[in-house]
Amino acid sequence: MRTLLRARLDTAASNESIRDGTMPEVIEELLGQLKPEAAYFTAMDGGRTCLLVFDLQDPSQIPSVVERFFLNADAEVELYPVMNADDLRKGLAALG
Repeated sequence: MRTLLRARLDTAASNESIRDGTMPEVIEELLGQLKPEAAYFTAMDGGRTCLLVFDLQDPSQIPSVVERFFLNADAEVELYPVMNADDLRKGLAALG
């Protein structure tokens, strides 16, 4: 299932991760694991934020995905099922 992950990193924890050099390593490992179709990094709600769109193949993947953010950046993580335009067209066509 196409999933949007929004992780808002704690400033103090992510500062430490940047200072000790582990942040790039953690991000690259996560990108390699998830192979997202889109990955964006920005500031939202006053903090560093990561937005990833990836295929969540099974709910059992959730711990291995979100725990990295919890453990390495004391992050707040949200997961949302999402559709692209083709998915929406298919869903709307099924209504009629």
